[in-house]
Amino acid sequence: MSARAEPSGYTGLVIDCHGHYTTEPPALLAWRKRQIDAINDPAQSPSPSDLKVSDDEVRASVSGRQLKLQSERGISLALFSPRAGGMGHHIGNARTSLDWSIVSNDMIHRVASLHPKNFVGVCQLPQTPGVSPKNCTAELERCVKELGFVGCNVNPDPSGGYWTDPPLSDRFWYPLWEKMVELDVPGMVHVSASANRNFHATGAHYINGDTSAFMQFVTSDLFKDFPTLRLIIPHGGGAVPYHWGRYRGLAQDMKRPPLSELMRNVFFDTCVYHQPGIDLLLKVVPRENVLFASEMVGAVNGVDPETGHAYDDTKRYVAAAAISDADREKVYAGNALRVYPRLADKLRSAGLVP
Repeated sequence: MSARAEPSGYTGLVIDCHGHYTTEPPALLAWRKRQIDAINDPAQSPSPSDLKVSDDEVRASVSGRQLKLQSERGISLALFSPRAGGMGHHIGNARTSLDWSIVSNDMIHRVASLHPKNFVGVCQLPQTPGVSPKNCTAELERCVKELGFVGCNVNPDPSGGYWTDPPLSDRFWYPLWEKMVELDVPGMVHVSASANRNFHATGAHYINGDTSAFMQFVTSDLFKDFPTLRLIIPHGGGAVPYHWGRYRGLAQDMKRPPLSELMRNVFFDTCVYHQPGIDLLLKVVPRENVLFASEMVGAVNGVDPETGHAYDDTKRYVAAAAISDADREKVYAGNALRVYPRLADKLRSAGLVP
């Protein structure tokens, strides 16, 4: 249990760095079904321009869940990206992935344009197993420069649970890292759906991806080559905070730099769905490296019978944690503004900050 008996009275800005469009209009899902059905007959595949969704449909898609929960839970706005499990990078080929990414990112842009006080865009990348991440750089640049997005999601395993591509530290990934550094945008390291029946998507595959990525960073010199690259590991870092001593010890045994050096570039979010987990995260990981997030209307949608509150109402856990309000402000907003440097202008434009 937390040492703090009563929630904090913090009333400042709260930025949810991990939101997904999980309530898409039916027409978007129908477009994707047509695309998948046509994989073996490309002539039947829809083009991105074939998707027709009205502004009213876009508004309705977020009003009943995301906007309602933001208001109820005291969340100022969310960094919003396409449904993680829906990225489906293992499906089809590079053209499939590019068209789907364009359609998905354009929908995020529409949501953010219609609700600029509630959502800021983060993009899906057109990744494909075995295809160089250089193939993603044009879509990333379009989303940042033309659509005003502030970051991207990077799938460390586009194969969907078979890990056929090199580790994130391999030069295979360098064209993407170079473009992210050039644009000064961070990436959230987030897998998509599991194509391997050994790994439940949200219960195993997601946590595997988080944990594997961190160990790839521990064992590499990636951040020597890219000292300004910033990567967020979601879901509280997977198994990492719970096994912090193991990773410190492994780094020591392998003559690697201490974990504190990684903390210049690696960050964790608060998508941990119980109080002891948040308390451990905030005790083990430097608080400057923890970004508030909920992934609400996402992985876990139920109500915890032990508390009577939604599992993914993570603001309650941060509010009840035994940390100072100065640290709480860092977690709720300050760290996100530092990690996502393009975000401040979006907040000013929306009138959320002076």
